[in-house]
Amino acid sequence: MAAPFVAPGPSGVAIRTRLKHLTSDDEKVLRMVGAHLGSLASQDLKARCRDGLEHSGAAWAVRKRELTPLSSSRWAGSITKASHDQWALARRGQSAHIRNLEAGIHTIEDRLSQPIGQKGTKKAPGGYRSRREWHAKSRRLRVLEDRLAAARADRDAGIVHVVRGGKRLARARHHLEAAQVTESAWRRCWEAERWFLAADGESGKRYGNETIRVSPDGEVSIKLPAPLTYLANAPHGRYVLACRITFAHRGTEWADRVAANRAVAYRMHYDVGRDRWYLTASWQLPLTPALPIEAALAHGVIGVDMNADHLAAWRLDVHGNPTGSPRRFFYDLTATAPHRDAQVRHALTRLLYWALACGVQAIAVEDLDFAAEKIREKHGRKRRFRQLISGMPTGKLRARLASMAHQSGIVVIAVDPAYTSRWGSEHWQKPLTTKNRKTTRHDAAAVAIGRRAQGHPIRRRTAPPPQHRSDAVGHRTVQAGPGVPEREGTRPRMPGPRTRSVGAGYGANAGHQNAQHRSGRSAEHETWQQDSLPLSLQERSGRSLE
Repeated sequence: MAAPFVAPGPSGVAIRTRLKHLTSDDEKVLRMVGAHLGSLASQDLKARCRDGLEHSGAAWAVRKRELTPLSSSRWAGSITKASHDQWALARRGQSAHIRNLEAGIHTIEDRLSQPIGQKGTKKAPGGYRSRREWHAKSRRLRVLEDRLAAARADRDAGIVHVVRGGKRLARARHHLEAAQVTESAWRRCWEAERWFLAADGESGKRYGNETIRVSPDGEVSIKLPAPLTYLANAPHGRYVLACRITFAHRGTEWADRVAANRAVAYRMHYDVGRDRWYLTASWQLPLTPALPIEAALAHGVIGVDMNADHLAAWRLDVHGNPTGSPRRFFYDLTATAPHRDAQVRHALTRLLYWALACGVQAIAVEDLDFAAEKIREKHGRKRRFRQLISGMPTGKLRARLASMAHQSGIVVIAVDPAYTSRWGSEHWQKPLTTKNRKTTRHDAAAVAIGRRAQGHPIRRRTAPPPQHRSDAVGHRTVQAGPGVPEREGTRPRMPGPRTRSVGAGYGANAGHQNAQHRSGRSAEHETWQQDSLPLSLQERSGRSLE
């Protein structure tokens, strides 16, 4: 199993606020600038995809020079960098798609090679149930092989498929009734998603960004592209918005960066459903050395088991013993994306507040990755199970927990998720269940996760050696290791009565074999001698000799 490690903290920060009290002229200028730069971004992304694997720094410079007369040098730099990042993201998605296809093909081939009706195991599925299903899966195998061949050909040629505005929104255009939107409403969403209003920061420049500039007092101004400079209401081709903004979250940290002219990137976004404009500010965080795992576990740990609808947590002391009662932090992931995100943040906030109240500096979680478990071919009939796994926001929970814990001064420790639920239920669920407390399987898994983070084995005591009473296959208890002196000695005497029926001083000579009330002394501590025969036996033996 992989050793536990301290999860790295966040590498950047993003905060958002609303652009309130915009005038009609402000919205008009933002729409025109976003549409103009969006068209340039589409052309540049097309050129970047056309270059494919032959892209180089010289080609990047050529694209930037072509965009500069139509916008500005800084707008051109932001557009070309966004195109390069989007192409790289598409390549990573293409590689993940190829891995999923390979996993599905391997599973189908393995199940087709088994006899029909053969039962599977917990680690691998068995054969198909009927000849009809076997035939259908053999046809699907050919389809997946064709898809894999096409995906590999695109990867080798450097071809990616990217849709500015989103593939889901593009497909909704052909199914407006199913999406429950009109053509005009879809058009507004499509155009807003294809706008481009993002600018990278630059340290040393005024307020950390020359393209979209936000002053410490909240004044927002943008550098207009060359064809739209006639809309400027400020010197040097700039347009100043009528509103003033404030950041409620991390506003002080942002103000310090702006006052010091450190780089801050900005992005403007229009929400069509709410008819609101938003401004997002982001910057990078310096890399800080991770706290050693020994120092993080000095005050115990809180083991957390992630589930589809709640977080099961239990606090463990430095010796790996669960203390107090388990805690559960519920969330609902059945509504819209903003609601799900808020539910996750609320659950993690309550978890961190509890950790701070307990004085614990470490939270142990599983290093989960359900990429191999989500494939349709492995759990084809178990649709609910696949939906359950797909609905668990493991990546979002892990990323948000690391970010929020870093802000609170708490360390996140990732452990190997192998057998935590199974062994936790086997060794901890029943002992921790009382008349007034019902311990669930998830609570026991939280204990197992915390003990694995501390380096303790999940089981409480190991079984006795099977061969003999020595240490041929390991000691009977995990409390005494092989290097502990006198671990095979007798238990030290404890003065005073231990039970009501035994008086004080009983068992004082329990470790002394020669002091026991026995017919003979131990052979280990004295030599053995045969006693002389009795007189009656000696007389009989003498008569027989005569």
